[in-house]
Amino acid sequence: MHGEVERLRAIGPLVRITMPGDVPAWVATRHQVLRELLEDPRVAKNSEHWSALTDGTVPDGWPLIDFVTNPGMTTADGDDHRRLRTLVTKAFTPRRVAAMRPDIEASVDSLLDSLATHAPGPVDLRRHFAYPLPMRMIGQLLGVPSERFDEFRHLSASLISSTTSPEETLETGRKLYALLTDLVASKRAAPGEDLTSALIDVREDGDRLTEAELTGTLTLMLIAGHGTTLNLITNAVRALLTHPEQLAAVRSGERPWGAVIEETLRWNSPVAHFPMRYATEDITVGEVTIPKGEALLASYVAAGRDPEQYGPDAGEFDISRESIRHLSFGHGPHFCIGAGVARLEAEVALPALFDRFPELALGVPEAELTAQPSFVSNSVAKLPVTLGGDDA
Repeated sequence: MHGEVERLRAIGPLVRITMPGDVPAWVATRHQVLRELLEDPRVAKNSEHWSALTDGTVPDGWPLIDFVTNPGMTTADGDDHRRLRTLVTKAFTPRRVAAMRPDIEASVDSLLDSLATHAPGPVDLRRHFAYPLPMRMIGQLLGVPSERFDEFRHLSASLISSTTSPEETLETGRKLYALLTDLVASKRAAPGEDLTSALIDVREDGDRLTEAELTGTLTLMLIAGHGTTLNLITNAVRALLTHPEQLAAVRSGERPWGAVIEETLRWNSPVAHFPMRYATEDITVGEVTIPKGEALLASYVAAGRDPEQYGPDAGEFDISRESIRHLSFGHGPHFCIGAGVARLEAEVALPALFDRFPELALGVPEAELTAQPSFVSNSVAKLPVTLGGDDA
């Protein structure tokens, strides 16, 4: 991933690329260029502005079609977006996020107990720790029955895969819609203290979410609510295990765990290229023009290592940076509403993991780790580790 965006960055600040299915798009490779485009009113999120979709260039069953056409906050603009975000924010309050800490701490303790049964390893930390924690949390937050967690995880992973077949894409959309429809129906019949029930009930000046907006919003929460944190924890552990001097600094208290989280977000963003935005008129950046109707990928993975923003050592993982400002949760009106939850889960999980297993180490040479087959999600497919002794 990083070798690819480095080559793109060498070409220029805006590069026209081809996505799977021969679908064209633009990638912004510079931090400042991306930041400006994310807040530019001429850049829209509604796919009705995408000429490749309206003229039939995007093939049937394109892997990410449901991701970019589902109605909700990430595909709405202007007044529609403000209305949806206001409704969702009323249910997704800081108080609700803060109240999650005891549950997060209990889940982390339970998962570490379970992880200890695999000692000394190797064991896939991504599968047995980084995945179940955010899946449990977003599942509990949405009111998803625990027995359906894996089903939701599989479908959301398929939804953001770059290699899903057209047939699987269509089937994934149908299954996910059916599951969310069932969830909404069950919460209407028996409301609970969960986000789905709150979204059903929440209103602004008498206005409620439509059924399509509700399922679209739940889809977004499901994918972003576990995928981002899953990759953040995985990427942070990998970074610390391959930079032992920095692991020692944070474990000794010389540097805070918050610095690890923010530097991981910058250096190895959990989201690589977030689809999609669309030019509502010709937009010129330097000597390059994005024509009206063409698509833009928000390349957080490229912006995070931009030497123009972070200096000549932008490609280095360094938790001692004085200022770790990044775009990995977005910028502008579409800034990630769940950023606080992701940070909180990582803030609890990382120190607990290394306190419990101080001899934690990679189970294979780093060169043998393989990337996920996605240009949206940025992490490794597995993170084998050895646990060493258990200090519990």
